[in-house]
Amino acid sequence: MFPESLTEGYRSFLGNRFPNESRRYAQLAKTQDPDVLVIGCCDSRVSPEVIFDVGPGELFVIRNVANIVPPCETGGEYHGTSAAIEFAVQALEVKHIVVLGHATCGGIKAFANKAKPLSSGNFIGKWVSLVKPAEEKAGDSSAPDYLTRMEHAMVSQSIENLGTFPFVRERVEAGTLQLHGAHFGVATGELLVRDPETGDFAPITDRAGQSLRPSSLISCA
Repeated sequence: MFPESLTEGYRSFLGNRFPNESRRYAQLAKTQDPDVLVIGCCDSRVSPEVIFDVGPGELFVIRNVANIVPPCETGGEYHGTSAAIEFAVQALEVKHIVVLGHATCGGIKAFANKAKPLSSGNFIGKWVSLVKPAEEKAGDSSAPDYLTRMEHAMVSQSIENLGTFPFVRERVEAGTLQLHGAHFGVATGELLVRDPETGDFAPITDRAGQSLRPSSLISCA
């Protein structure tokens, strides 16, 4: 049997969202034209479409364990993440790439704790070995905020790896593509964005310079 939760979700979609957005879906059937590529973790708790409250066709999303962008290389046989980046940049001509990390990331934790393989193939272990350069940036592993700093460092490392793709680098240098980093707090709902100059993460601000934070994190003066 198909999962009942998905069946009921589709029932709701047919009764509510699809009728309200049928014109939009008809347009999307012909083409897609998103401005933003989000590279996020496949963690079920971190959905870019939910976090950024967008509709269909507004984001091109790549999700993998620990929101990793591998360095550009042409060896091997299969490159799912690299292929999707190539499509978003070369074919869709997105204007922004956002690497979205998150709190309590299992992939980062598995690497930091040197977790045992889950299978003989050790697919996760081989994949998260790409976290190694971020580990070197995160500093003291005994610090209480070490995993958070690892999550931040992985976002920065993925942005650095994006620059190894010639078609990304060319567009960044031409000013037609911007790279961004962000980190989402699952428990708090807080979104931090990365300062491209310092690499530090701070609460996101709107055009007026006002900090956007969950009400539970705003202290009274």
